Amino acid sequence: MQILLPKERGDGVSQSWFEEFLDELTGGFGGATSFVRAPGQGLWRSGNETERDNIAVVEVMAARLAPEYWRSLRERLERELFPGRDRHPRPGNHRAVRF
Repeated sequence: MQILLPKERGDGVSQSWFEEFLDELTGGFGGATSFVRAPGQGLWRSGNETERDNIAVVEVMAARLAPEYWRSLRERLERELFPGRDRHPRPGNHRAVRF
């Protein structure tokens, strides 16, 4: 599973928040890998404007897909990282995969 996180959000995602998030994933899945030194760039349209984020990628290997867990995590991250925004600010930025 890949999780794309904004590297700067408001005052920025704090190092302690990021470390706690990685610890949470490691505790739940036995490990997590983050790619933050060479961030990607996310672009999306918002009305007539193009918005941008530098993003970090976090990868987790999961033996089973747990849709409720990932849905809940996505909703929590949206609340924490994008307070005051529409519930799904970027349609199509996530998709369910069935195996």
